[in-house]
Amino acid sequence: MAPPLFLRSSARRALTLGQLCLVAGLGYACGNANLGRPAVATTQAQSAYLPFDQMSRVLVLVEHNYVEPAQREKLLDGAMRGMVEELDPHSSYMNAEEFLQFQSDTEGRFGGIGVEVDLRDDLVTVIAPIEGSPAERAGIRPGDRILKVDGQALRGSRVDKIVNLLRGEAGTPVKLTIGREGVDDPIEMSITREVVRVSSVEAKRLDGDVLYVRLKQFQETTHEELLRDIAKVRSEKPGALRGVLLDMRYNPGGLVDQSELVADEIMNSGVIYSTRHRGEVLETVKAMPGGALVDLPVVTLVNEYTASAAELVAGALQDSGRSTVVGAATFGKGSVQTIFELPGGAGLRLTTMRYYTPGGRAIQAQGIEPDIVIRPEKEADVVRERDLEGHLAAEARGASRRQEVVKAPPSPEPFSPIRVADIPLDPTKGKDFALAEAFRRLKQKLSG
Repeated sequence: MAPPLFLRSSARRALTLGQLCLVAGLGYACGNANLGRPAVATTQAQSAYLPFDQMSRVLVLVEHNYVEPAQREKLLDGAMRGMVEELDPHSSYMNAEEFLQFQSDTEGRFGGIGVEVDLRDDLVTVIAPIEGSPAERAGIRPGDRILKVDGQALRGSRVDKIVNLLRGEAGTPVKLTIGREGVDDPIEMSITREVVRVSSVEAKRLDGDVLYVRLKQFQETTHEELLRDIAKVRSEKPGALRGVLLDMRYNPGGLVDQSELVADEIMNSGVIYSTRHRGEVLETVKAMPGGALVDLPVVTLVNEYTASAAELVAGALQDSGRSTVVGAATFGKGSVQTIFELPGGAGLRLTTMRYYTPGGRAIQAQGIEPDIVIRPEKEADVVRERDLEGHLAAEARGASRRQEVVKAPPSPEPFSPIRVADIPLDPTKGKDFALAEAFRRLKQKLSG
């Protein structure tokens, strides 16, 4: 899965450095004049500019003494990247190319082949090709392993490097080497990249007039897509909808303002979330009266890959009493990253706040605990926020929630892609045990 996202799209703005001027390589800085105050001499150890002086010295030493000529731009880029990455796993400096890719992700459109992938045992494994994409037309299937891109082996590569190799200008070809279960020899194929538009919402009407909504992530058009899909489902068949099954499994998060709008369509009143910065409450966001789904019973489905903004929605619906939450404890990323645009097209993603549920629960490094826990026969080895090096520490845990545990039968596939088109109208007749259990719980609400 892609790294979890939890961003404030409204906070994109240029980052200025005020009056501070640092000239790398020359080792001096200029700052605001200290007007109206007596000058106080400081020792070299006390000087706020000593680290900058040290950095410029290191830069000069590297440029003059490294075994091969070193590019200053690359060195400074690495210095900024390392400085920010020391903070936590989700803060990062992005150069112009990386920031452009980041923006295309949140906009839901990019040049590529249109395939969702995950790393399993160091192999790039296809979750599913995007409907109508070049990958789907080329015959790529869920479970396929992408072994090489343009002859370059992928095993052990970082996710961002893999994404960069698969993406590119629309109209350009990319050669893939595919491994497929049951096929002895690798499959070679050439695919022409296109501008891929990724929908973040899918919906369909299930038996009993239940609205199934699959929320894949929160991007710039998610709220608009949700309302459009609800209207489409309602228009396809007469009869009012009676309940909502909200599926946020494998949802890595995204734009928090979009998650807020989605929660507001389900909640008629009350707090959606609050934010805190260095221990102080900054903002309390509340639901407005009215909404497309406020009158319908809701069951929300989550798992260990549900993260960030998706956890915010699950926590809001759970604490407000609007939804029963079914599945596994979520990932536990309860921090928000503000996006700063920098000169030259670069960007900074910086953790600035923590998020809290309406009941005051901290999500960070704890996650959302379901009301109905789906416990597999064999627990998978899953990495959560609390397992990441340098993660923000969890705060005091609130009162434990009462939980019911349901044991899942053995599954031949530990991970099965969620394809909405393949979901039976009665999910209890399908192979997705968690979805079937969530559907049963919703039907119980409707019959009660």
